Amino acid sequence: MINESNKVPFHVAIIPDGNRRWARERGLKPWEGHEAGAKNLEILVDIALGKGVGSLSFWGSSVDNLIKRPLAEKRALLDIYKRYFERLLTDKKIYDNEVRVNVIGRWEDQFPESLKEIICEVIEKTKHYKKRMLNFMLAYSGTDDMLRAIQKINDGYAEKTKITAGMLKENLMTAELAPVDFMIRTGGEPHNSNGFLMWDTADAQLYFFEGNFPEFKDVEFEKALEEYARRSRRFGK
Repeated sequence: MINESNKVPFHVAIIPDGNRRWARERGLKPWEGHEAGAKNLEILVDIALGKGVGSLSFWGSSVDNLIKRPLAEKRALLDIYKRYFERLLTDKKIYDNEVRVNVIGRWEDQFPESLKEIICEVIEKTKHYKKRMLNFMLAYSGTDDMLRAIQKINDGYAEKTKITAGMLKENLMTAELAPVDFMIRTGGEPHNSNGFLMWDTADAQLYFFEGNFPEFKDVEFEKALEEYARRSRRFGK
């Protein structure tokens, strides 16, 4: 979906790779890279709101990120999430722009109660908004999402039911999200990871930024959106 008047993608998804490399290059701790990334995300959200992006999806972590990384880094990452969502609770821009905040993934299985309570409060306070969406993928894997959807269909429908694209979509964690128009990956590695939004990015335009995520600031985001506007989408025609 696209606003034809100004060529702004409706749904933008970001894979923010490179926080730890950014920190390592500066002799910093890994979580200091995540901290820089979180601050940068606030800048990008402002740009998206100003440009008229209808839905912005951000991949915060996979399950592996939370399970396999060192305990100190995991604790620091959870603390960053806590402070970020606390700021969202009182962020005037969220309410002025009627932004619905969604958190998608297995975060309820992975996060401490104190963090879950804050996230649930943000979700509850914004659930009635319909103008914009801000979506956080936390403890999320696209491969896991697809497998869970298939299992739900297997368990919930009569034998030999014909499976349709609509049926699959409505059983995904991302059931309420529009297809992704523009997927951006930072970090200089031109590939997807863990099947991120694999169903929803089937027809997405892709954009790869050579620098690390903390370097993907307002100017770079605007350049990416300008690049999208120059492209022609044919959808097989």
